[in-house]
Amino acid sequence: MHVRGIILGAQGTPASAGYPFDIEVLRQTRQLEFATPVTFFVGDNGTGKSTLLRAMARKCNIFIWGERRDTSRNEQDFMDSLSVEWIGNAVPGSFFSSELFFNFSRIADDDEAMRSFFGEKVFGAQSHGEGLITYFRKRYTLEGLYFLDEPETALSPRSQLELLKVLQAMSAAGHAQFIIASHSPILLACPGARLYDFDHVPVQPIEYEQTDYFRVYRDFLKDPQSFLDR
Repeated sequence: MHVRGIILGAQGTPASAGYPFDIEVLRQTRQLEFATPVTFFVGDNGTGKSTLLRAMARKCNIFIWGERRDTSRNEQDFMDSLSVEWIGNAVPGSFFSSELFFNFSRIADDDEAMRSFFGEKVFGAQSHGEGLITYFRKRYTLEGLYFLDEPETALSPRSQLELLKVLQAMSAAGHAQFIIASHSPILLACPGARLYDFDHVPVQPIEYEQTDYFRVYRDFLKDPQSFLDR
């Protein structure tokens, strides 16, 4: 564990200030505690999960590959309003999203040190999903704080299971902490993980079986035709 919690300082900022202060859940949530090595942000699209994830990564001085540098004044103000409570000294880490991984993999393929670390089979010689699993397995062996934004996007269900095994093994080893925004019921089943529900204002912990992801997939697999007939 590296981060114990975060305090959001957006309270009192009017929604008229614009994005991201017009996201109600971010204005109404005071703090989040990270009591487990794996934490998930869950909720519908547009609820602020990725916005907070990126702001936290920047606040923790973690570089985001391929991110535009012209962040708005409001985005900078929101990031500045966050307070991160570290356990001990700050650690390095990384921010992952599928759309940014393409830029990273191209750089890695042309860098001798990166090829040595990730393996001689360059990312360009692997399928996108294979490359992602290679990255996860190697990168997360290093001590660090890791942010992942919907990592399931380019992964098959079987590959999601492989990532789940990585999360479980690396978090249990004690050197890695993960904060993840996800819609995947496979990843959300990570044993011991805490789930935060961004569909609730303010953000609240939620049990796995109470998430829409679990209930919708369960009910659909029980009776697919009933969903098509609605």
